[in-house]
Amino acid sequence: MTIGFFDSGIGGLTVLEESLRRLPAQDYLYMADTLHVPYGPKAEDEVKSYIMDTVEKMMAEGLEALVVACNTATSIAVNELRERYSLPIVGMEPAVKPAVEMNRATGKRVLVFATALTLQMPKYYALVSRVDDGGIVDSLPLPELVQFCEALQFDRKVLGDYFREKLSGYDLDDYGIVVLGCTHYPFYTNILQEILPSHIQIVNGNAGTIRRLSALLSRYGVASGRGSGKVKFMCTGGEQAYIDKMQTALTLLRENKL
Repeated sequence: MTIGFFDSGIGGLTVLEESLRRLPAQDYLYMADTLHVPYGPKAEDEVKSYIMDTVEKMMAEGLEALVVACNTATSIAVNELRERYSLPIVGMEPAVKPAVEMNRATGKRVLVFATALTLQMPKYYALVSRVDDGGIVDSLPLPELVQFCEALQFDRKVLGDYFREKLSGYDLDDYGIVVLGCTHYPFYTNILQEILPSHIQIVNGNAGTIRRLSALLSRYGVASGRGSGKVKFMCTGGEQAYIDKMQTALTLLRENKL
């Protein structure tokens, strides 16, 4: 079987890497919407049309499951995708609930990094309202980080200066957890670990997403993989250079060379 992973760019590779480790006996199709990345600054209706069109192209490849490996795309289109297609579809949401539960006993706050569009979505507001009864969650948009990631910009000094500037208004002693609420952001986990105080944990929703995928595959009776972890890369712009970049980025993740 083939499991599809969709994102606007290379961010969803962080979710795919988790799936390759947990579900190695599957084959994968990874699609990046390179014609329209990044989604964060764009209007919701515009982004939804891009998502629906791109997923339709993916379905022509014979998918048996789909992971919408993008928090923004999940907020905008996952319900409509589930109405349109009958296969298992898994979306993403920032790991706010586990972060709040982990911090409940410490008295520390939670800081969520995400794109501006994700933070503006009713789905995100509803999530925080549902789980944050103590008012401990703060949100910080980091739109430039997607652009850095798409350019494979991992220079320690450049990113260190960027994060320190963005965090300059926060007393980090008040925080116990940083949530990476965009799938591009885990590319910067190692850099963030060098910058943030040692008491701050960094969490993302990737592991929970793949656990959900595994459970759905079992429910649909397609859990037993017949593949070998092969990944086919596609992008809406069709650029071979971008496909090469995706392969490079996945290798960096798998070998932990970031």
